[in-house]
Amino acid sequence: MATSLNLSSIFSSSSRLVTTPSSVFPIRQRRRIILVTSSSSGGGGKPTILVTEKLGQAGIDLLKKYANVDCSYDLSLEELCTKISLCDALIVRSGTKVGRDVFESSRGRLKVVGRAGVGIDNVDLAAATEYGCLVVNAPTANTVAAAEHGIALLTAMARNIAQADASIKAGKWTRNKYVGVSLVGKTLAVLGFGKVGSEVARRARGLGMHVITHDPYAPADRARAIGVELVSFEVAISTADFISLHLPLTAATSKMMNDVTFAMMKKGVRIVNVARGGVIDEEALLRALDSGIVAQAALDVFTVEPPVKDNKLVLHESVTATPHLGASTMEAQEGVSIEVAEAVIGALRGELAATAVNAPMVPLEVLRELKPYVVLAEKLGRLAVQLVTGGSGVNAVKVTYASSRAPDDLDTRLLRAMVIKGIIEPISSVFINLVNSDYIAKQRGVKISEERMVLDGSPENPIEYITVRIANVESRFASALSESGEIKVEGRVKQGVPSLTKVGLFGVDVSLEGSVILCRQVDQPGMIGKVASILGDENVNVSFMSVGRIAPGKQAVMAIGVDEQPSKETLKKIGDIPAIEEFVFLKL
Repeated sequence: MATSLNLSSIFSSSSRLVTTPSSVFPIRQRRRIILVTSSSSGGGGKPTILVTEKLGQAGIDLLKKYANVDCSYDLSLEELCTKISLCDALIVRSGTKVGRDVFESSRGRLKVVGRAGVGIDNVDLAAATEYGCLVVNAPTANTVAAAEHGIALLTAMARNIAQADASIKAGKWTRNKYVGVSLVGKTLAVLGFGKVGSEVARRARGLGMHVITHDPYAPADRARAIGVELVSFEVAISTADFISLHLPLTAATSKMMNDVTFAMMKKGVRIVNVARGGVIDEEALLRALDSGIVAQAALDVFTVEPPVKDNKLVLHESVTATPHLGASTMEAQEGVSIEVAEAVIGALRGELAATAVNAPMVPLEVLRELKPYVVLAEKLGRLAVQLVTGGSGVNAVKVTYASSRAPDDLDTRLLRAMVIKGIIEPISSVFINLVNSDYIAKQRGVKISEERMVLDGSPENPIEYITVRIANVESRFASALSESGEIKVEGRVKQGVPSLTKVGLFGVDVSLEGSVILCRQVDQPGMIGKVASILGDENVNVSFMSVGRIAPGKQAVMAIGVDEQPSKETLKKIGDIPAIEEFVFLKL
């Protein structure tokens, strides 16, 4: 049996090689990807699907047409591990933890895990991929239900519905205490313009509100079609009367609503959150409510669920709270059940699933050769997207591969997927891989084009360099723009290490390890020493430093690799050096 490399092991910066027996697809001989194969079980060869949490009847009926279905709820971990060795697929909601021990207990029989909903925090993706198990979810069926709940909280908050209801049931009649505010003519900022965010925007427009949005991946034409204005994050939170959050919980969005961002808002702003609890720093929100910066908040989600009984935020008189009801409509539950059932059945049949959240297996020899270029591709994507500013959104990305190899001798699908991953995943809840990268890019209105630059020379190395360009956007760092006005970054693999070699028109040479500071400066003696001295005084370790210039005494770009993230004060000191004209910190 052939040996293949677990693709998920190279989908993080701390990648390692993991081998496991599996079907493979030789890239040059075949173009077919084998994800799973149905295994025979009892009942006339039908696969067996275990459902461990309540699923809508429509989904159960669909599953029964194809498989033997075992609905066993409230299983202990020991019971689940015992049952799983007899099952080909498992369907869960958020209450069942599917960890490594479950995959080990399946002894290779479990082919698919279906999550009835969007989040997959309860599934160990690394273990799933290592054991050759595909994970799929149901990301679309809850959209309308979540949007409707967001609007319900918006209106209930504005008119003090929950507080007035509790008051009158307590035998009081205090009309003057619960005077509300009108929505007509007010500005609503929708942060996150995906499926739910855009549906909230549509409904808010119908209520007579002026709607603005911030989402770096929202197509401008889609926003215009709805009548929504795309703006920067700073403009969105500083001008809004109401803010509705529809952001995934990622490293970039964790506690995005904090003391600093609350201080930028209009006094008396009102906030709705039906997304993820962790995007709000709950202690900071409590301080903002007490100070009057935030007049009211309506929350369906919390950092810890359920919140403790004496949670001060839940008990605050200006907070309307519901117990994570965003998807809790009869119609949504049925829709989710059908969507996850279709995904699981399709996967058991060996079909590629658009809702797959982990990766297929790729031949070991291919990944061994491409591994450093895979890391380079993702980091170039991450660098490029961090240079984008303004409200136009990312919609056109061009990737250039310079190689001495013939086109038929170099399959770039994996590299393209990693560029997409680097551009989209940092502020997205989706997991991008070889299966779903193009689908996710298309869904978010990001057009990815590729070109090959054929070089003369030895084809010993698969690729000489990779260039990533983002068109039709504004840049946080003007020097990153090419002659045609695109954000442009270029990189090579040097002695196995991904390196940044060009920013805009400036040649640099800095290892893509840790993070990068880019400075545009007047080319003059002593600049390297001044910047290095500031970083050294603040105990920030410099790994690499490189300067690219147009001509002696003219403008130059300094690229500095750092192991730690400098403080705001440190970055300010660098920016205050008179010869530095602009700078930016880019986190890898």
